[in-house]
This record gives sequence, C-alpha cells and structure tokens, in this order.
Amino acid sequence: MLPGVPDRLLDAVIFDFHGTLATTQPPVTWVGAALVQLGVALDPGRLTVLADRYATAGGLPGVAQRTARIPIHLAEVWSDRDFSAYAHRAAYIGLCETVDAGVDGLAEAIYERVLTPEGWVVYPDAVPTIKALREAGVSVGVLSNIGFDIRPHLTAWGLGDLPVTLSYEVGLIKPDPKIFLRACAALGAEPERALMVGDTPADAGAVHAGLRALVLPPAEPGQANGLSAALNLAVPC
Repeated sequence: MLPGVPDRLLDAVIFDFHGTLATTQPPVTWVGAALVQLGVALDPGRLTVLADRYATAGGLPGVAQRTARIPIHLAEVWSDRDFSAYAHRAAYIGLCETVDAGVDGLAEAIYERVLTPEGWVVYPDAVPTIKALREAGVSVGVLSNIGFDIRPHLTAWGLGDLPVTLSYEVGLIKPDPKIFLRACAALGAEPERALMVGDTPADAGAVHAGLRALVLPPAEPGQANGLSAALNLAVPC
C-alpha cells in the first residue's frame, strides 16, 4: 500500500446503466421534446394524457410498463430486444405505434431520443463516484442489458473511456453468469474482487458468478442515487 493511499477492498466496480448511472427523462418531457422536434405543439393536458398512453403501452424504453400485454406481432422482437439493435428498435417503435396520436413520425421520434444523451438525465452522484473510485485505483466498467450503443452517452458525461459490456454486442443478458464474467475480463479483474452495482434482481445475479452485488432502487431524475455506497464498499474510509 502506498503511503497516504487506503488499501482498497475491491479491484473493480461494474455499474449498470439505466436506473443506476442515469435515467430517461420523465414521459411528459420525453414525448414533448419529440413533438417539438416534429414541429408540433400540444396543450399541457393533452400532452400529459398522450405521454401516459405511451408509457402504459410500454413504448418508452426504461419506463415501467403498466400492462403485461405485448401484441402477438411484436412478441418475437420484444423477446429479443436486448440481443439485437433491430429488435430493440422494432419492439419499442411497434409499441408506440399501438397508440393513435395522429402525428406522423412520432413513434420514431420518441424512440430516437433514447439513442441520444439529451434524452437522459445522469444521476448527480454518478460521475463523482466513478472519479473517486478511479482515483483510489479501482477499475470501473459498465454492464447493461440493452439494445443500443451507450458509448455516446458516456462520452457526453465525460466517461467515454469506461469499458462497456452490452448484451446486444456479446449475445448474453443478465443474470447469466457469463456476462458478468465478460465484464470482469474487460477490466482485468477476478470476480471475487469485483462489485456489481445495479437496480434489479438481474444485477444481483452477479453473485452466481462470484461477484459481490449492491442493488439500489433508482432515484428520481436529478436526485442522487446512493452510488457513494459503492465507494464505501470498495475503499475503506
């Protein structure tokens, strides 16, 4: 141990993306921005109703779906949405298209926002926690069940050099132990010396691959997400 540098308890911390490092914009903000892009203005009341209908239909990636019904014609792409960029796009645009908004191109505009950093809100404690971990000599990576590339988002938040393991690129999804091992390998870390931080039971599946796991409920946009707990587990005070 170097003088003045605390001995770390972990060599690597792996973060989930959505619900852990960042979250999507609230539905009304999300749908409203897509409408503005199309040059359409709606009164607040109609916009709220429309955004709620898209959320209920499951057409907003990352927003909890309030119905378990997936149309039969979308069942296959829905099942494959975290394995394929094509399936991810087709599933969510298809679900949006089940809502008759009367605005041409709105389903596509809503989906496109999830592909851009502007459609997301990074949690305020995400970047400081990652910076502190790296300064303490802890390797940091990102592991996500997802059907699109999040590297542009991380780059926009000053995290573009983080190694990422994405389900649609590696053909594995959490909680499969093999995807956690892939994420550890990307960081050159042994699973027993790594921590997975996420917000779902799938993230907790890391324990079956030998990692430790920390599951935090996602915070509201703009609020701290409790990520400093990962720092406390990795590096003693």
